[in-house]
Amino acid sequence: MNKKGEYFSSPIYTDYLPELLQPLIKFTDEVLEVEKKTQKDTYINSKRNRSFKEHEITDHGWVYHSGSLLNYKEVSTLSQKILLNSFDILDEQGYELKDYKLYFNEFWVQEFSNLGGGSHDTHIHGNSHISGFYFLKCSEKTSYPVFHDPRQSKLMCQLPEKNENNPTLANERISVFPKPGILLMFNSYLPHEFVVDNGIEPFRFIHFNIQAIKNHEQLY
Repeated sequence: MNKKGEYFSSPIYTDYLPELLQPLIKFTDEVLEVEKKTQKDTYINSKRNRSFKEHEITDHGWVYHSGSLLNYKEVSTLSQKILLNSFDILDEQGYELKDYKLYFNEFWVQEFSNLGGGSHDTHIHGNSHISGFYFLKCSEKTSYPVFHDPRQSKLMCQLPEKNENNPTLANERISVFPKPGILLMFNSYLPHEFVVDNGIEPFRFIHFNIQAIKNHEQLY
């Protein structure tokens, strides 16, 4: 039987931007230093944790999140590259964007605790169209993203896979092992998670979500 094509696919796109790596690491070092102190103070002062002495509190399992970075000039090159890539992805996928403009819903940096235990459960990003990560610190010993098949009707009748490590049409999930400087982008409906980090080496990335918003007509 002739193979006519593959439909309803969920592609994952990669780009390599090593020239942005060191400036963004330096910038996010400063951002995260403030965030780590703020998060620890908030934890210590919360009613639930007042029974702990300060020396008893560690950040095992913590994930540090910054606020929005979009107003900082240090990320402007990366943010513009992401917007251009997002338009190209949606356009190539067949979406008509002439009446739409792309905006960032979110743009922040996060880092997993050096003591390990950091992770993210499986989730999607609602009210967005393109999501992604720019990896600043990672290695073969750190956490990594896992993407899940978004088609619930397929999962209801999932058959065993011949080899889960091979990328095939049978896959229920796909693991992606990044390196520093990799920009990873995908449709926001694609469920993803980050596996538990062991705290052996640093794990840090910039996360972002893009939304296509329809232009408003002006009334005169």
